[in-house]
Amino acid sequence: MTNQEFISKTKELNNLLFAFALRLTRSRQDAEDLMQETAIKAYKYRDKFAKGTNFKSWISTIMRNTFINNYRKAKTRRHLNHTADEVTENIEVKNVVANSGEQNLRMQEMQRMLKSIGELYSIPFLMFYKGYEYQEIAAQLQIPIGTVKSRIFSARVKMKQILGKRSAA
Repeated sequence: MTNQEFISKTKELNNLLFAFALRLTRSRQDAEDLMQETAIKAYKYRDKFAKGTNFKSWISTIMRNTFINNYRKAKTRRHLNHTADEVTENIEVKNVVANSGEQNLRMQEMQRMLKSIGELYSIPFLMFYKGYEYQEIAAQLQIPIGTVKSRIFSARVKMKQILGKRSAA
C-alpha cells in the first residue's frame, strides 16, 4: 500500500474510527490519543496489509488491540509497590508526636506472622510484596509460576486467619 492510498483510506474512515475510539475509551482526549497511536501503528505496518481485504476491519483491529494493550499496561501500573518502611512511615506521619514504638510493634507482629506461616509461603510473599513479578520469583526460587501464585495466595489466607484470630481475642 502506498502512502497516498493509506492516507486517503484513513481519511475516509476518520469519523468512524474516532467514534470507535470514543466508545472504547469513553474520553475525548484518550480517544484522540488512541487515534494517533493507531494511525502510527497502521502506517508503520501498512506493508502488512493484504490488498483485497477490508481496510476498515484491519485498522479497527489495530485500534482495538492497541486499546487492550494500553488498558492492560495501565491496570498493572495501578498496583502500588511500597516497602513496609514507606507504608509505616506514611502511617506514622499522621501521628502528632513522633513515636517509633508503634511502628516497631507492627513490624514485630508482621515478622511473627511471616515466621508462623513458614518460609515456604513467606519467601514468595515477601518477594511479591517487594515488587518482583511472578516470573522473576519463579526463576529465582526455581519453581513453576503456578506454585508461586498458589503460595502467595496461601500466605495471604494464612495471614488473614492470624489477623482474624487476633481481633477475635
